[in-house]
Amino acid sequence: MTRLIILTSGKGGVGKTTLASNLAAALTDFGEKVIVMDANLTTPNLGLQLGMHLVPHTLHDVLKGKSKLENAIYPHPYGFKVIPASLGLKDLKGVDIEKLPEISLHLLGKADYVIMDCSAGLGKEAISALSASDEALIVTTPHLSSITDALKIIKIAEECKVKVIGVVVNRVKGRKYELSREEIEDFLGVPILAQIPEDENVALSNAMKEPVIEYSPNSPASIEVKKLAAKLCGKKFRVIKPKNLIGRFIDWLRR
Repeated sequence: MTRLIILTSGKGGVGKTTLASNLAAALTDFGEKVIVMDANLTTPNLGLQLGMHLVPHTLHDVLKGKSKLENAIYPHPYGFKVIPASLGLKDLKGVDIEKLPEISLHLLGKADYVIMDCSAGLGKEAISALSASDEALIVTTPHLSSITDALKIIKIAEECKVKVIGVVVNRVKGRKYELSREEIEDFLGVPILAQIPEDENVALSNAMKEPVIEYSPNSPASIEVKKLAAKLCGKKFRVIKPKNLIGRFIDWLRR
């Protein structure tokens, strides 16, 4: 059974796209078949982050009827598949956003998980993407403005009959001015599934056009995304601590 999960937020800059690509990678590590789709049609960045932005067919082409969906699905070296959107402004003309639900239906049976990255906010594009999913992960930062906007998205998701499975609090720095886990859950009325720390490895991995899961598997952000993936697919995850100098020396002697 394919799970259609959208990553959405009321505010931009919370890290939805980065989370989408890394969640796809983490689920792949657990043996799941994953397709990640860039449903942010106006400001798409998923393909750019993954180094897959210069492709012959995109989601825009499918929505305009210029290409078949199968032609816009590309394998990523890590093992999951990607449906990128076009970066070109001219490709916005003639796009039928309301076809997104139809596209998501065609993806049923093609993967265990379809992860959708969508535009931030409460506009028609974001709502159309919501309607194309069955479940929603709300992505926010631990700041009042972001949490307030997240609450609006939760209400809209409920109106669209989309199940809100939880909240991901991203870019946590552990500062006093940030809202606590308890405060966020009380405000939103939805459980927090993951708290992902601010991690410079994320920016470095984006510069290399790789998921941080691949670039730095044991970084703080990678560990928390893996824990989130484990919760979603119902599998156990154990953090393997890197070996100290003596352990690495013993491994070298055994070669």
